[in-house]
Amino acid sequence: MDINNKVVIITGATSGIGAACARTFGKAGARVWITGRSQIKLDETLLMLQREGITCGGVVCDAADSEQNEQMVKEVCQKFGGVDVLINNAGISMRALFRDLNLSVFHQVMDINFWGTVYATKFCLEEIIKNKGAIVGVSSINGFRGTPARTAYTASKYAMNGFLEALRTEVMKLGVHVLVVCPGFTASNIRNKALTADGTPQKESPRDEEQMMTADEVAQALLKALLKRKRDLVLTRQGKLASFLNKWIPGIMDQVVYNHMAKEKDSPFN
Repeated sequence: MDINNKVVIITGATSGIGAACARTFGKAGARVWITGRSQIKLDETLLMLQREGITCGGVVCDAADSEQNEQMVKEVCQKFGGVDVLINNAGISMRALFRDLNLSVFHQVMDINFWGTVYATKFCLEEIIKNKGAIVGVSSINGFRGTPARTAYTASKYAMNGFLEALRTEVMKLGVHVLVVCPGFTASNIRNKALTADGTPQKESPRDEEQMMTADEVAQALLKALLKRKRDLVLTRQGKLASFLNKWIPGIMDQVVYNHMAKEKDSPFN
């Protein structure tokens, strides 16, 4: 697959992995269209991309809003003439025990992570089929292995993985490539913005962000996997090990994951 001059939509691209993907794909020659929920952050990111000589555009779009997604796709088609690649990156996390969790938080996480992927994919699909392009889902190791205190996040990523796996078999004879990317722990602001039991952001990450994979490393690996038309991409040694062991010793993994998460700063188990 040649990414040069291709139109790439990246949702949730004003920070973290999304912004890194915008830079990485833009430097590889793609025309990049980004979305985000903040006009200020969107403008800042577009300015950064333009300063690096990247052809880009973008629009404020709430991933959880079907109508905004439909309008977003119409705008990129008007501006850039179509869609070749969609990277479903918009996402939010949470951290609270399910028994304490307000169900509105569960809905919010599912609306952004799962339904956001469904909406963007639905409205891009005909263009991507026409151009024999690609659909990418930025999922998580949580899409293979659930973790405590992250029930809504886990559910959203399992749902995303299942949706994209089913879609892959629908479009594989039409020349469309579907890639599911599952990063391990990645340094970004997703944990700072993770929702607590009542829906307020936790603000401080419970993990050592400096020891994690960087967003730029994820973006580079994602681009390489897309160019090689890989089916799945699981990142970090820890992520690969968790995915493998969960298939063979799930009962033992329950205890391993519990012990690991219980050691987090301000763990809800303490």
